[in-house]
Amino acid sequence: QVQLVESGGGLVQPGGSLRLSCAASGSIFTIYSMGWYRQAPGKQRELLAAISSAGRTKYVDSVKGRFTISRDNAKNTVDLQMNSLKPEDTAVYYCAADRFKWYPLDDYWGQGTQVTVSS
Repeated sequence: QVQLVESGGGLVQPGGSLRLSCAASGSIFTIYSMGWYRQAPGKQRELLAAISSAGRTKYVDSVKGRFTISRDNAKNTVDLQMNSLKPEDTAVYYCAADRFKWYPLDDYWGQGTQVTVSS
């Protein structure tokens, strides 16, 4: 079992930056792949980025070059650095973990954190 808690969401102006963080507990963090999804109102949940247990990363095209996923195995955290934010990035952002898959990944979920991009 893995428990995930996201933090770092909020309101930001277009072109701004936010850093989301996900703290994991309850199991051996290093063996899990981790990722970030988002879900905007009326839309399906979308996988944005994933990082494998070995540190391999993958991104959806819409965030390549703007978002960066990273993990700190000593702190049991995975972060999502978001730059050049756009209004269409407004959504609830979810952290996810998976023991056996990494893209997609969906064994465990956090509760979500709201990101709003607006002037």
